[in-house]
Amino acid sequence: MTAGDGIRPLSDTVHARATLGKAATENFPVAPAFLPRAWRDGLMAVYGYARLVDDIGDGDLAPGGRDAVLLGLEPTAVDDPLAMLDAFEADLWRVFGGTDGPPRHPLMQALQPVVRAHQLTPEPFLGLIEANRQDQRVARYETYGDLLGYCELSANPVGRLVLSLTGTATPERIRRSDAVCTALQIAEHLQDVTEDLGRDRIYLPAEDMRRFHVAETDLKAPSAGASVRALIAYETERARELLNEGTPLVGSVHGRLRLLLAGFVGGGRAALRAVTAAGFDVLPGPPKPTKSGLIREVAAVLRTAPRKG
Repeated sequence: MTAGDGIRPLSDTVHARATLGKAATENFPVAPAFLPRAWRDGLMAVYGYARLVDDIGDGDLAPGGRDAVLLGLEPTAVDDPLAMLDAFEADLWRVFGGTDGPPRHPLMQALQPVVRAHQLTPEPFLGLIEANRQDQRVARYETYGDLLGYCELSANPVGRLVLSLTGTATPERIRRSDAVCTALQIAEHLQDVTEDLGRDRIYLPAEDMRRFHVAETDLKAPSAGASVRALIAYETERARELLNEGTPLVGSVHGRLRLLLAGFVGGGRAALRAVTAAGFDVLPGPPKPTKSGLIREVAAVLRTAPRKG
């Protein structure tokens, strides 16, 4: 059998699983085993999409150019993020019933039945693509508001998709979810200051850097000085406030979804606690929460999140 016979080659299946395997490195549980199978399948399909589009934007695709080939490009296109994002968007439209055939990439093929089953719309998926296009054009953010605008594209669509997949979206829940997702994105930026700088990107608002007398050269040091630590502490508190704003989302749902959302919030809290425990010195490498620390934070969220309904 060949791909033309409707059977996906084993190498492409393994390739897709490698992308999905990155879920284990996230600050929060992506699709834990306690969820219903349909939810897990949907969450992993959405995660595969989000992970792949971020890997395209960050230049973190597997070597060899296989993702480019799967999207209909030459292998060398893997080094052209904008061309890859254009091809990726074209494949997304195939997921939504485009006229030039079925989706080509195996992760897009896995997404299509989920989109149909839950009547998902293209907008959240397009937002993630646009965020990665923005990463190719914008390497610095002047204000905190500018950074929040970026998170509206890069993070908030994921939470909205989770609510859509579970049939629990309401305006209030979307608002709370946006706060949680933005906080998770900021926490990741704080952990990854050095990694992002290696890509010539800084997600610390320039106005805040000036306020704390931090120059870009200070971020290249092997260890953070007092001014950098003060800046990171300030941004950490902002992210914590956003998590607190979003925490009532957990109490607004029931059952296993409540556990999942507590995992998201608890994962963010654990990440910020790890940054704090490192004395806000994120320059040697990303401070990561321990598994026990994550469990404690999730338990705390479940105890304190106010129940509604």
